[in-house]
Amino acid sequence: MKVALFIPCYIDQFYPQVGIASLSLLQKLGVEVAFPDGARCCGQPMANAGLEHEVSHLYRQFVDTYSGFDYIVMPSGSCTLHVREHYDILEQTKAVQEIRKRTYDLADFLLEHFHEQLPKTSFPHKIALHTGCHSLRGLRFGQSSELHGGAKSNLEQLLHHVKDYSLSPVSRPDECCGFGGTFAITEEAVSVKMGRDKIRDITKEKPDYIVSNDMSCLMHLEGILRRQKSPIRVKHIVEILNG
Repeated sequence: MKVALFIPCYIDQFYPQVGIASLSLLQKLGVEVAFPDGARCCGQPMANAGLEHEVSHLYRQFVDTYSGFDYIVMPSGSCTLHVREHYDILEQTKAVQEIRKRTYDLADFLLEHFHEQLPKTSFPHKIALHTGCHSLRGLRFGQSSELHGGAKSNLEQLLHHVKDYSLSPVSRPDECCGFGGTFAITEEAVSVKMGRDKIRDITKEKPDYIVSNDMSCLMHLEGILRRQKSPIRVKHIVEILNG
């Protein structure tokens, strides 16, 4: 399969190791990976700020850049959902429809296509899993309690080949961390309160790491952890799967 890797802005700027791990893991799995020199942003930050129609040229640039690939994968549930759901404002040509259909969150892509082929690795730490709202409720990457009566994340299935880790229980695993993109800026007080509540729930069992498929959530939680001088760290799940 011919796969294009898209690295979101915030990962490129703040967490480049996640982009490197994404490329490395795909190559270990024998995937032909391309990194097209074109679109650098899916347009989500501007759309969240109410400027979607003013930046539709970014959507078209994304479509032009990534057309022709079997799949477009990105280590971000929120960017994935944005392409799938918000590119509906474009004229729905065959190219646009194919891009929306073929864009995958990396964790979802690995689970669907390479679950049994993931390399065996070890991560001797206690971890708490967090599935962001875009992945859980938008991409249906698990179950949310308000709809299904239970909150189970498919992220745990991806750790099938990982040895030596232990899973820290979270009493409200599907509760929002409070980030929400520009919401964290425009509604700072609410965002911080939600983040602190989430941290309080997660840290009851004293995990070593909070692990997610979305660095935007982890960036928000990491900021709160640092301000609290907590020893708990954050890590994207692909970093663990890559060893």
